[in-house]
Amino acid sequence: MKSSNLENLVDTGQLKKELGDQKEYDGLIHSGRMRLNDALREILSIESRFDLAYNAAHALSLAALRWNGYRTDSRYIVFQCLPHTLEVEPSVWRLLIHCHGVRNRGEYEGLFDVDEQLVTDLIKATQKIMELLNKLGPVC
Repeated sequence: MKSSNLENLVDTGQLKKELGDQKEYDGLIHSGRMRLNDALREILSIESRFDLAYNAAHALSLAALRWNGYRTDSRYIVFQCLPHTLEVEPSVWRLLIHCHGVRNRGEYEGLFDVDEQLVTDLIKATQKIMELLNKLGPVC
């Protein structure tokens, strides 16, 4: 799924080319899967479920980027690259970018405004990413 858009991000310094590593990829998938499973536990607070689902989405999105042979230090870029790493629909990556903003406001400003619908949508988007990752083969 190499993309000229990803190469453009390399040219601007927002991405780095780096061969994928199967062990790292597997670790990211495991982390994402466990956090996603925990996010489904309705006994947890809505804020905890959001945090778990958001971090699952990030781990899985980073796994997709690493599978494609790229790395970045920016959470935002990891989500922004999803149309090029997994060919996700705009509704998925746009929701994740929105959740990134929600997460940042909560982490840095103490303004943690989440509701059940947002968490449900975030979990569905994360499940979609997991589904697409399951179709990929071993790291190249």
